[in-house]
Amino acid sequence: MNHIGHYLGGKVVPGTGKTSPVFNPATGEITGQVAMGGAAEVDVAVVAANAAWPAWASTPPLRRARVMFKFKELMERNTKRMAAAITAEHGKTLADAEGEVQRGIEVIEFACGIPHLLKGEYTEAVATGIDSWSMRQPLGVVAGITPFNFPAMVPLWMIPVALATGNCFILKPSEKDPSASLILAEMLAEAGLPANVFQVVQGGREAVEAIIAHPDIAGISFVGSTPIAESVYRGGTHVGKRVQALGGAKNHLVVMPDADLDQTVDALMGAAYGSAGERCMAVSVAVAVGDAGDRLIAKLAPRVRALKVGPGNDPDSEMGPLVTSEHKAKVSGYVDAGVREGAKLVVDGRGLTLQGYEGGYFVGGSLFDDVTPDMSIYKDEIFGPVLSVVRKNSLGDAIDLINAGKFGNGTAIFTADGGAARGFAASVKIGMVGINVPIPVPAAFHSFGGWKGSLFGDHHIHGPEGIRFYTRYKAITQRWPNSIRAGAEFTMPQIGR
Repeated sequence: MNHIGHYLGGKVVPGTGKTSPVFNPATGEITGQVAMGGAAEVDVAVVAANAAWPAWASTPPLRRARVMFKFKELMERNTKRMAAAITAEHGKTLADAEGEVQRGIEVIEFACGIPHLLKGEYTEAVATGIDSWSMRQPLGVVAGITPFNFPAMVPLWMIPVALATGNCFILKPSEKDPSASLILAEMLAEAGLPANVFQVVQGGREAVEAIIAHPDIAGISFVGSTPIAESVYRGGTHVGKRVQALGGAKNHLVVMPDADLDQTVDALMGAAYGSAGERCMAVSVAVAVGDAGDRLIAKLAPRVRALKVGPGNDPDSEMGPLVTSEHKAKVSGYVDAGVREGAKLVVDGRGLTLQGYEGGYFVGGSLFDDVTPDMSIYKDEIFGPVLSVVRKNSLGDAIDLINAGKFGNGTAIFTADGGAARGFAASVKIGMVGINVPIPVPAAFHSFGGWKGSLFGDHHIHGPEGIRFYTRYKAITQRWPNSIRAGAEFTMPQIGR
């Protein structure tokens, strides 16, 4: 039995209280017990981080960048090890896990440029004998609360940018797949990061509440469901913290009548069923415009039926299990609801069992047609391999449908018409838009984030927005007195005089 502890004071320490089981989703077997920290562990981490922060904040950005360069090298060298840990606890295929790690490494690569990214602006002689410049300085001790579906990538959206800008960082990973967090801690220490600059507190709700309440945590980054994102945002900002809280999604892919359907179906298969649909950028609604619907279903249904579902460590698997038995029951329950509400179940993924893996949390891909906006399978974030097809007469109707939704994370359009694509991108009220790209996750040197119920706070995550989130802007105006004194001035200073 693997005992998964906290990372405090530069070393892994066991928990002293409650633990929670960690499962292998492919078999249903308990593979470990993770410590469930709370206010005491959070306070230990914050006190240590506060003591370490002044020295780390005053470390030249070039030296912080060198730690990031070494961290990137170590992560690249240990990609397969990290991917194996993810697959063992989350269930996604090894290839998908390796892709997750690579996307996280890209953010480390971005953070390696921190000396340039932290440069301010300078203006000589804003007034006679007066110069002005700006700088960005770190917040202090910040925390990240991350979800189960990307146990490496999402923490790496936060950690490299926060550390490179001079903050100390406390990670609270998901208790469902916690081992990746300790590998990250190990790699950071080997890269030369000083003790206590990065720490891990394992746990659940108690740890989250302690992070929100702690007076010496200046900022919180969160990724998870919309209700919890809103709770973290309101709780953190109420006590004066800076908070970015990314929530849920219901991502639509619009299929125009002129779309290349073979390309579109390939895209939908990966976007809807990859990682068993457990992605905040997964496509869960296909909007078939005009006469595209019948042709789309005809090509899509046999592909969904042929999905290769199996354990994540099987190289032939295209889709692994869901993360927990509870989540499997939830997803199957949504399929039940869709049938009750009158949607046409074209492919039924319920009741899938695999020989030798009877205890695993497997479901097959499900495909619904004739879905309407009043159905729960349309309105709710299912977070599983369930794709709903909605039919609309025009692109304008499709845009109205998307804009009426409560989420605003990602969307896409597949078309051969540049004008339609341009109009769609301009009109849709969504934070990330793909044109013939099904999952439009921005590169690390841009920023990730949604609108409406998919993001609480002003800043998107990683990239330039991440730099702004983890730093405060400071403006300095300077004058060195000369031998000629003008005397006291009682009017508002005027620039340019």
